[in-house]
Amino acid sequence: MTDETLIRTDGDTTRCAWCGTDPLYVAYHDEEWGLPMTADIRLFEKICLEGFQAGLSWITILKKREAFRAGFAGFDFKKVARFGEDDVERLVTDASIVRHRGKIESTINNAQRALELIEAEGSLATYFWRFEEERDGFPGFVPKTETSTRLSKDLRKRGWTFVGPTTAYAFMQAMGLVNDHVPGCHVREAVDAARRELTVP
Repeated sequence: MTDETLIRTDGDTTRCAWCGTDPLYVAYHDEEWGLPMTADIRLFEKICLEGFQAGLSWITILKKREAFRAGFAGFDFKKVARFGEDDVERLVTDASIVRHRGKIESTINNAQRALELIEAEGSLATYFWRFEEERDGFPGFVPKTETSTRLSKDLRKRGWTFVGPTTAYAFMQAMGLVNDHVPGCHVREAVDAARRELTVP
């Protein structure tokens, strides 16, 4: 351990301490979290799963992600937008996911709102990347920012649910709108390079 925010594993590999040593969590940290993302379906998946995570640990959601994908048609929002009450009941009784009726109904609602957003803005990626934060260095661990609050407010104005400022910031971190890998983490520089090379939609 180098300090409370970093952990040394696999010999000399230093990572953000939050991922611990669980292989699934380590792979998520190393290969996905913070890397810039522009695929609309994956963006929709991430913001929905962050909503499901509220009140739970992320590792709980990560371990259930494949089950979520199976239950929600791979998070193809065009398909999810057509889900009806039978689908809600199917998902509420699916023990392999988080069986929270409000969050399940929210995902269906948000799929419908995603279609409206794409109609208005061209793509989810085009919309979300407008909220990229300009910052110098690592701001430390914060639950939300002015930008995530602004994103949350705009989404809710458009009818999205379970997208509070903290959820919105977790989404921003996960999909690369910010790079919150701790300085000293072996992934931080690679994420910075990927963000520099990204052609913003």
